Amino acid sequence: MIHEAALRIKVAGRTATRAQLARILEMSEVDHVTVRVVPFALDDFAEAGSALVHLGGPVPRLDTVVRDAPHGTVYLDSAAQLEDFRTLFLGVKEASLPPEQSRDLIHQLAEEL
Repeated sequence: MIHEAALRIKVAGRTATRAQLARILEMSEVDHVTVRVVPFALDDFAEAGSALVHLGGPVPRLDTVVRDAPHGTVYLDSAAQLEDFRTLFLGVKEASLPPEQSRDLIHQLAEEL
């Protein structure tokens, strides 16, 4: 899941941004990769205000959430914290565009550059 704002940021100019968007589109076609975009047009969604990564596997109690914070990176792995972030992640997934529409939006953003 990636917010539209992150896709629109031009860190190194148009050429680099186009290349980054092309790479995301390329990776979205890989079998084990799903790219979903949370668009600006989505009303009433303010659930995820910072970057987070949920690292999970076959043993859920070993999962870890990595969250960027103003004071540095935070690693969360308590059962209560993981459950909160699983719920948050599910909300983001449900609010995001389906993969095909996400690819369409990324392609449109690349053409706008």
